Amino acid sequence: MIYIHPEIKAKGKPDFTSLEQHLYDVAITAEKIAPYFLLDSKIAFIGGLMHDIGKANTIFQERLTNKITRYDNPFRHEIASIFFLSLIDSKFHNEIIEMIIAHHKSIKNDIRELGILDLENRFEDVFTLHLGDWEDWSKAAIEILVSLGIKYKSLSIEDAHKSYQYAVDYCKKRSLGWSRWKGLMVASDHFASALVNKTKENLNYIFCIPNLGFYEQRENALYPLSLIKSNSPKKHTIVTASTGAGKTDFLLRRCKGRVFYILPFQASINAMYNRIKNDLDKSNPNLDIRLLHGSSSITIENGKVEERMLQNKVGASIKVLTPHQLASVVFGIKGFESILLDIKDSDVILDEIHVYTEITRTIVLKLIEVLNYMNCRIHIGTATMPSVLYKEIISKLRKENVYEVKLSNEELLSFNRHIIYKTNLFESSFDEIEKAINENKKVLLVCNRVAISQDWYEMISNQFSKTKVMLIHSRFKRSDRSKLEKKLIEEFNKTEKACVVISTQVVEVSLDISFDLMITQTAPLDSLIQRFGRINRIRNENTIGKYKPIFVIKPPEKESEALPYNLEVLQRSFEILPDGELLDEKDMQRKIDLVFPKIVDEMALDKDAIFKDGNWQIFLLRHKSKSVLLQQLNIDNVSCIVENDEENYLYANFEQRKFFEIPVRFNSIAYKKLRQADVGSNPFIIPDKAYSETIGLQMKLVKPECYETKFI
Repeated sequence: MIYIHPEIKAKGKPDFTSLEQHLYDVAITAEKIAPYFLLDSKIAFIGGLMHDIGKANTIFQERLTNKITRYDNPFRHEIASIFFLSLIDSKFHNEIIEMIIAHHKSIKNDIRELGILDLENRFEDVFTLHLGDWEDWSKAAIEILVSLGIKYKSLSIEDAHKSYQYAVDYCKKRSLGWSRWKGLMVASDHFASALVNKTKENLNYIFCIPNLGFYEQRENALYPLSLIKSNSPKKHTIVTASTGAGKTDFLLRRCKGRVFYILPFQASINAMYNRIKNDLDKSNPNLDIRLLHGSSSITIENGKVEERMLQNKVGASIKVLTPHQLASVVFGIKGFESILLDIKDSDVILDEIHVYTEITRTIVLKLIEVLNYMNCRIHIGTATMPSVLYKEIISKLRKENVYEVKLSNEELLSFNRHIIYKTNLFESSFDEIEKAINENKKVLLVCNRVAISQDWYEMISNQFSKTKVMLIHSRFKRSDRSKLEKKLIEEFNKTEKACVVISTQVVEVSLDISFDLMITQTAPLDSLIQRFGRINRIRNENTIGKYKPIFVIKPPEKESEALPYNLEVLQRSFEILPDGELLDEKDMQRKIDLVFPKIVDEMALDKDAIFKDGNWQIFLLRHKSKSVLLQQLNIDNVSCIVENDEENYLYANFEQRKFFEIPVRFNSIAYKKLRQADVGSNPFIIPDKAYSETIGLQMKLVKPECYETKFI
């Protein structure tokens, strides 16, 4: 591509992408994906060419080189881009406005009051603020647009003002709903920005339906779900079966289109991504399968918090992610429109998504409502769903539309495999651990908090120094945790010698491991059942009917010590477990219903949700700046990086950056007065001494005074 004005940039460091290249890449992306969203490709292409043309303004170019900052001038390049509206046919103006004017900022109530209507309220003459040296930069901008295919037409300041005023008047219309055109632009802009000069070649692989035939060929009497036909004409699915019964295969057999596979924890999605990728590589040589970690981009400024969903790239054949990313469509967080478009008409698998707090179960109900409205085929797999939640889901999806599959009592009998013992203290289990080690058994220790798992690791490493010991939890760099998961599955899981693994909730879902002995803190019963599924997991004729021990430690007495869980739920879960007896799979549903007799009233979220009773409750071209998720969900939703990785993170591409990141919870790190990177997911910068490849992130050392001197 020959650049007319290569000196005019769309992006700063590290890529310094030229404006012409960026506009072209976004335009061809929008043109390609528009038909999948039932939108006009011609309009999409024009909108892509024009969406950032305001960046040609010298005000923006000086901002890129740090000659001025946004604090010096409230200039928004989206507004300057609108000045060129009269270059195109007036019948396209409304669509182009929707593509341009809000692809970064909500038009009103923006967190920094930089939306077009916010600026109209703050300043007397917003148009003049964005005019700059019009005669010079508008000429260059028109030359760029003409070189990309827009028909030449001279523009006066009066023409630009008319276009601006038309856009303001359009934005003042208070229409409820969401904009597909805005969603298209956000998706296209993100795709092209992430791939830079590889945009065109990657467009060949998006929106392809995966070949899932692999899962149709794995019938095995040991896995009863593999023998059940999956071709019911009913749209949705709920499968209730014990862990290890083959739910994943069955749910994937039910899928007909692109797949969004939702798992409850960030730490569990790596294993599922690798599992599906390995399964499908041979039959899908160019499979576009993506892993979307749940971290958001969080910025904190003057006490104000803004959250943006990091949506990865649109059009994946299979995407593995957590509910946090999809919950943005429930609450209208920045970027929700593009996620709605990406997921519409797809197959969505919700795997054990109720393994959370009560508030999360309620959010999941809201999510199911939105997904159903977007014509998604919803497939739910569970071993532990409370009946009240099950009935509520059936009500929302309508029973006649749901293919319900459950194991018979006889089949459940073959999944009895654990003897449960209750114990008061972790230290009192040392004799059992020593006995297992002497017998070359594999031991799994599970904690509820990362800090506790780190303490246990120190104790076990000292007590059993000659035994292989490993620690795995969510507070590792993603690159390090990926290595740990591989080591856990391929080395510790397959060894015939004694080993001990200390873990947190990361083992509860999707990690295909089978150990001989578990010592675990009490968790909510649904979570415990998931943990138990990692013990005696191998199913063959020699293992069915054989039982292995699990020791459950009595819950604490103080609510603060029970976190992240509710103390009352922990106490009910512990009390209902047998002691010294077999855990009967047939009795599991009764136990679950006694521990979880109700769910949170959905009315509690109605004031925050943007979709209610089949109707949208948000105004067009607007989004919410601060996520209710930050307040309601106790999950990992932001990232941090160590100070030594800061420069590498800055110059890494979109895919590489995630490997440097450590997922953390917003409230645990947001107000420690740490520095924050201004690229990628805006990760918080933590001191090097707060991280170890062996034990991960140590929160007690995450404070500014621990930074290396050179960074202070």
